[in-house]
Amino acid sequence: MSKRYLTLQFLGFLMFFSETEAQSLYQKSIKVSYEIGPLISNGTEWGDQVKDLVTYRGIDVQFSWRDFSQNVYSSLYRHPRYGLGLNSTLFYSKEIGQPISVYGFFDIPFTHPKPDQKVEWGYFSQIGMGFNLKPYDPENNPINQYIGSKINSYIHLGFYSSISFSSRIEGIATMGLKHYSNGSTKKPNAGINLFPVSLGVNFKLGEQMDPRVSKPLIAPFQTRRFWNFALYTGIKNYEVGAPSYFRGGAGINYLIQPDYKYKFGIGMDFFWAQGMNLRFPDGKHSFSDQTSVAIVGSWEWQLSENLYLPIGFGVYLSRNELNQEVTPYYERVGVRYRFANNLFTGLQIKAHKAKADFFEFTVGYTLPTR
Repeated sequence: MSKRYLTLQFLGFLMFFSETEAQSLYQKSIKVSYEIGPLISNGTEWGDQVKDLVTYRGIDVQFSWRDFSQNVYSSLYRHPRYGLGLNSTLFYSKEIGQPISVYGFFDIPFTHPKPDQKVEWGYFSQIGMGFNLKPYDPENNPINQYIGSKINSYIHLGFYSSISFSSRIEGIATMGLKHYSNGSTKKPNAGINLFPVSLGVNFKLGEQMDPRVSKPLIAPFQTRRFWNFALYTGIKNYEVGAPSYFRGGAGINYLIQPDYKYKFGIGMDFFWAQGMNLRFPDGKHSFSDQTSVAIVGSWEWQLSENLYLPIGFGVYLSRNELNQEVTPYYERVGVRYRFANNLFTGLQIKAHKAKADFFEFTVGYTLPTR
């Protein structure tokens, strides 16, 4: 069940990249790079042991298109690059396997392209799925308590620098943090963290786009207001070797958008945890034992007309530690896509002190106000 669930999340995320490719003004490229870097220990004895045994070497291939269209978000983000990528470790490790990842990404430069510019700096984000990991097994792989499933989410965040060698060839170096996690769909789930650096070559394909595009005149933004209504669904594993159960909820938020790039607001979240009587068969539990309510502050980073990153910080009005709501507050971060009819879908992770509670596969509706 968890494999199908994570696959559905990933397919939904890639919808944005399919739409972007349909635009007419983009520079296609293929990039190939080599990665090297350490696995970061979580400070435990077994974590240090796995770190010393694993040597990370990887190869990364990306197909991208850089947006040179004359629209608001292309100009605001200095003509970003979007695409799809494939990442694979080069060697098999008996502790963590040989992770292979498929992901969508965006690169955003720090400055607008200039005439005869040779060097560019920026930041990137990659989000997708990791396959072929070797999970914890009490008999065959007891040392690896970082990960409990073969399929996991994949996140890589960092910075890049590029230098042009010719009109079609660029050298690119990156540095960042790479993370594998299943969002507690199956424990253990401490998560695998890597700190790779890479060197690569980017080859521009097809027609050459001129980066010295003129900036469009962007109209002053008029403040807008919205109501967001969302349903969350997910899966959570509470104990190693135990079954996984449904986790879900609903949320309502009132948001103000004072600028093209962001919205902020406040709202309420309601959560429900399945399986209380199965997890604790000797006790008697009421509906309130399975539910929690919170007030949440929300912030949305708008990347395009349709794509945005939701960020939230919630404080429980009521919570239940039996459902592993271990702190009085929680964090949320993810990615969402809003369609032209104001329906949206997305994937977020809800966490307590950066420790995953569950992945929220989200569907909802945004209601603009007058």
